[in-house]
Amino acid sequence: QFVESGGRWVQPGDSLSLSCLVSGFTFSSNAMSWYRVAPGKEREFVAGITNTGASIRYADSVKGRFTISRDNAKRTMYLQMSNLKPEDTAAYYCNLGYDVPIIGRWGQGTLVTVSS
Repeated sequence: QFVESGGRWVQPGDSLSLSCLVSGFTFSSNAMSWYRVAPGKEREFVAGITNTGASIRYADSVKGRFTISRDNAKRTMYLQMSNLKPEDTAAYYCNLGYDVPIIGRWGQGTLVTVSS
C-alpha cells in the first residue's frame, strides 16, 4: 500500500515536500520512484531511487529542482520540490521500482497545484 501526502496549492517559485509511506512490502529491499499525472496528460516518471539510495534518476523536466530521498527505517520516501512551476501541477504518486512502476495498484496520490 502506498500513502502519498504533502500536496497543496503553492505559488510559482515556492518549495514543497511530498512523502510516500509504504506498507505491505519490504521497503528497504526495493527501489522506489515518483510519478505524476497532470490534467489531461498521461502518467509520467518523475524520479527514482535504489533501495540504498546509491543511485538516483530524475526526469529532465525536474532535474536540478527536485530531490528524491528515502528513510528505510521509516518506510518512507520523499520528494523535495523547489522552484515549482505551473507545469508541475499534477497528482503525484509513488510506486516500487526504479523507473518503471512495478505494482499495478496505485495509492490515492497527492495533488500539487502551482499557480499565482
